[in-house]
Amino acid sequence: MIAKTFFGFEEILAQELKALGAADVVIKNRMVEFNGDLGFMYKANYSLRTALRIQKPVLTFSAKTEGQLYEKFKKFHWEDYLNVDQTFMIDPTVFSDYFTHSHYAALKVKDAIVDRFKEKFDRRPSIDKDAPDVRFNLHISHDKITLSLDSSGESLHKRGYREETGPAPINEVLAAGLLLQAGWDGKGNYLDPMCGSGTMLIEAAMIANSIPAQLHRKHFAFQNWPDYDANLYAEIRNTRINRIKEFEYKIVGYEISPLMAKIAQMNIKSADLEGMIEVRHQDFFTSKKEMFPVLLVFNPPYDERIENNNQDFYKQIGDTLKASYPNTLAWFITSDLQAKKYVGLRPSRKIKVFNGKLECDFLQYEMYEGSKKTKNQND
Repeated sequence: MIAKTFFGFEEILAQELKALGAADVVIKNRMVEFNGDLGFMYKANYSLRTALRIQKPVLTFSAKTEGQLYEKFKKFHWEDYLNVDQTFMIDPTVFSDYFTHSHYAALKVKDAIVDRFKEKFDRRPSIDKDAPDVRFNLHISHDKITLSLDSSGESLHKRGYREETGPAPINEVLAAGLLLQAGWDGKGNYLDPMCGSGTMLIEAAMIANSIPAQLHRKHFAFQNWPDYDANLYAEIRNTRINRIKEFEYKIVGYEISPLMAKIAQMNIKSADLEGMIEVRHQDFFTSKKEMFPVLLVFNPPYDERIENNNQDFYKQIGDTLKASYPNTLAWFITSDLQAKKYVGLRPSRKIKVFNGKLECDFLQYEMYEGSKKTKNQND
């Protein structure tokens, strides 16, 4: 099987898969390959925090012409995965000199499906691009053709808890990946000093409590498959829920906008985490460290006001960390690749990630009470 993820999170996803019990884990670009049975596929969809989709390859072959593509797919037993009363869609990804138009390649596959069903049943399933019952992934790399079943359906970043958002909300998978990259494991306090609609706070709480990533999700694509085992899925779901644990520290968000603070509180309530997360109407730049120990991981807003004053804004972040957050580890993501020059501190780590199509730096800063040199001498 294949678990898709964002660039930069492949190693984190591989660690998640191994912790769940996956076999033969192999890291590739923006994906991790692994082996597991039907039950593991259910568990992976329900539990993984940094996966976007779980795909199950069902056919691989070589082809160099549209005719070969059509004929091979015409012979494929689509009826094993799809019935005439269901809807479907083909999601194509093409990197090939033989097939230069991804949508045309997908159209040839659609024609093969329709023609096979018409010949065998005198009826055909319909296409639904918005909410299909069965989603197929067509991957063409040069002359290698791979057809996979998408077991997830909607992208796994859609956790089901977010009621409202503000401008440019962070993707849930990206938020979880950043937290895990930063080493967040719930063994301490967490502060998001610019919490926006609360996504980082919610993902941090779910990690800290071992709450399954898809606790609030209503449906997966695999539930439409002919071999869906409802009892097995219920058993796996209950086992993961029974592993939810108590959290003894604090998770706090600061938000300068009263409206955004209310939106964050709405989303936290939707995630059933009101008792775990505190949101304060607070300007980070006038705050002081209150929790010991505390990890800061945040996503500074990218609004028009800040774009016009990036240098001052990031300088304020650096000044606040230096003056008010001694002995603290702080991480933030930014699409301004010059931001680290403005902060006035040397980042101890820099990881390249993407927020949508935006290339970003994920920067780590280690704050010490005295100088770093003094700290090292005292160690």
